[in-house]
Amino acid sequence: MNTTYIIGGAVVGVIVFLVVVFKATWRVAEPNEALIISGLRHNHATDDIEDSLGFKIVTGKGVLVIPGVQTVRRLSLDLREAELAIDCVTHQGIPLGIRGVVIYKVGDDFGSIANAARRFLDQQPQMDQRVHNVFAGHLRAIVGNMTVEEMIRDREKLTQLTRESSGTEMHKLGLIVDSLQVQEIDDPTGYIANLGRPHAAAVQSQARIAQASADREATEREQEAEALKAEAVRATKVKQAGYQAEIDRAAALAEQSGPLSDASARQEVVVQQTKVAELEAEREEQRLQATVRKPADAKAYEQVTLARAQRDARVSQAEAKKSEVELDAGAQAQKVKLAAGAEAERVRLAASAEAEHVKLDAEARSQSVRQVGEAEASATEAKGLAEGEAVRAKGLATAEAIKARADALAENQDAVIGQQLAENWPAIVEAAAKPFGDVDQMILLNGAQGLSDVLAQALSQGVTGLQMARNLLAGSTPSTTTGIGNTSNNGNGADAERATAVPAGSTKAIAPDAADDDQPAAKSDP
Repeated sequence: MNTTYIIGGAVVGVIVFLVVVFKATWRVAEPNEALIISGLRHNHATDDIEDSLGFKIVTGKGVLVIPGVQTVRRLSLDLREAELAIDCVTHQGIPLGIRGVVIYKVGDDFGSIANAARRFLDQQPQMDQRVHNVFAGHLRAIVGNMTVEEMIRDREKLTQLTRESSGTEMHKLGLIVDSLQVQEIDDPTGYIANLGRPHAAAVQSQARIAQASADREATEREQEAEALKAEAVRATKVKQAGYQAEIDRAAALAEQSGPLSDASARQEVVVQQTKVAELEAEREEQRLQATVRKPADAKAYEQVTLARAQRDARVSQAEAKKSEVELDAGAQAQKVKLAAGAEAERVRLAASAEAEHVKLDAEARSQSVRQVGEAEASATEAKGLAEGEAVRAKGLATAEAIKARADALAENQDAVIGQQLAENWPAIVEAAAKPFGDVDQMILLNGAQGLSDVLAQALSQGVTGLQMARNLLAGSTPSTTTGIGNTSNNGNGADAERATAVPAGSTKAIAPDAADDDQPAAKSDP
């Protein structure tokens, strides 16, 4: 039992020992590194390089190393980056500052790894400085053989020449250059800036010209666009205005449809009312013909007939009783005059009332003005006919009265003149005293007798007028009688009135001629 444990423990111990020994002696190279093993001489070298080197290079695999006899060190195969900052002078003597970067690494072949191991195995952090120094020297040499213009125009040439010139040395160092970039060329003297000024000025000028041309073209395009926009806006507004006008017209027609219908209905009503008014006007005209014109004609005819009958009666009475003809004729004439005036006034008032009635009726019916006018014309015609007949009757009566008066004058002039003088005596006295109304102060030489003389002289004019009238009537009676006879024969009262109006109204005008036969005019004219 104990032996078993011992054997098992021994086996475990051996296994653990072997594992520990394996772990202590076995080394594995990472993909980005190389193992440099030195110590024992390798009798079974893989190639002549390792045999000549005296150390073993292992990459990408494991290897058994005897601790205490062999030494294992690692060489990184990673990419490295070296910054370049070099002050150079060109072939033209112009100082420049070159700023660049070199990306490099240890070569993958055993020769490059061996060269790098011999030079940088214990000084790997100093590899960047060594590379910077190598490139600085070659870069200065290359820049010294180039001009500024060449470096600016062809920077790739500068890079290529630098890599070619440093390639041999980098190979000796076991390094390869993956990339060399000249990042910046500093010009402390401003040569590059001055070199580019003419071109920059030309470029700026061309740029300004191009910008101005572009601005001009843009302005033209903008103006064209604005014009097109304005045209589009105008066309849109015109169309909108047209549409709005159509809408307004349709709305106006819709709004007017009701009033138009009402107007048509009212027009039809007015037409019917006009027809009714025309019928009423015709009826009114017929009524006026029946109630006004025909009665007026009948009345006028009646008055004319009565006047003729009265004239004949008065003539017979005048022939029978000459002494009473004047009063009777005057009464009859006055009666006829009053009757004719009353009848004419009645007819006028009736016609006016009818005309006013027709006028008011016409105003109520505005479309029947013409018919009402015809009715008014008919009424006026009837009134004129009635008034004419009345005047004619009056003239006939007046003519008869004048004839009767003339006959009376032929029989007894003194009585008739005395009656006229008595009737007009107040007016004669007033006319004789009228000149004294404007006298502010009167001086009488003979006192009361002088006043009596003045009054007697004024009143004597009436006596003188009476004598003149008597003489005139004595000389003109036959002519007057002849005129009356003609008037009576012709039956025209207006002509008789005109024949007798001349001596009756012209007594004072003829008085001076008649006064020459009886007494001097100097004493009768105050």
